[in-house]
Amino acid sequence: MTPAQFFKCLSDETRLRCVALLQKQGKLCVCELTAALDVPQPKISRHLALLRQQGLLLDSREGQWVYYQINPTLSGWAFPILENTLAAIENNSTFQADFERLQVMKTKPELAVCC
Repeated sequence: MTPAQFFKCLSDETRLRCVALLQKQGKLCVCELTAALDVPQPKISRHLALLRQQGLLLDSREGQWVYYQINPTLSGWAFPILENTLAAIENNSTFQADFERLQVMKTKPELAVCC
């Protein structure tokens, strides 16, 4: 992934919010991201597919759930940028609301069927 591709991936607010939550949490299911961002599932899935196609994210199927995580084989220069980005937006009210919705989500995959 080139720096231009990387920054293009993060230039969309929905993708940035997804990546920030994944950076903070490590691995999340599509339904968790949908609940956290309060965005329809097709929109989240479309953005996640683009991030996966560009190589920023990896997906894995566990039963009926599809989980996403930051690709651990990204170029070394990308990880400090992701860490600094998360640090910069953690106090942002939008990110805090996303994180709060994720924390109070009652239908997490480990608790119930949601996807």
